[in-house]
Amino acid sequence: MPQIQLPIFPSSSCAITSELAFEQRDGVVFYFNGHLPVFSHPADDIASFRLFSSQLIANGLATQAQIARAFAVPLVTVKRACKKLRDLGAAGFFVPPTPREGHRLTVARLAEAQDLLDAGLCVPEVGQRLGVLPDTLRKAVGAGRLKKKSSPL
Repeated sequence: MPQIQLPIFPSSSCAITSELAFEQRDGVVFYFNGHLPVFSHPADDIASFRLFSSQLIANGLATQAQIARAFAVPLVTVKRACKKLRDLGAAGFFVPPTPREGHRLTVARLAEAQDLLDAGLCVPEVGQRLGVLPDTLRKAVGAGRLKKKSSPL
């Protein structure tokens, strides 16, 4: 006959539910079910935290509100992590975000701007011809996507 395990946690742990708790020691977060450790990750590993807390919610071991309360994170952050687990699975937490392409300086416009800069026009003149703010062009120059023609001394 199965026996119920008493919820006995280490003294320095914080309760998530009546059966689950966590504790941070030496830069590592440990999760406990009763007195048994079930998972650990470095304290600064946000992806592992989001994955494990979402798995707790998906398996019905904790609610979104309990996770948000126990870790003092916004509820919307917990909901986004749960959606990511549903949509992308565990691997979705460890994929780098896809870089966005600007809508003002597309690849074609960058080439056009580079041609105008090579022709000797200054950044404000290029911006005026392309209908792009000069600051946008300066940021592209600073990021190395555009090269200004060096002026002879």
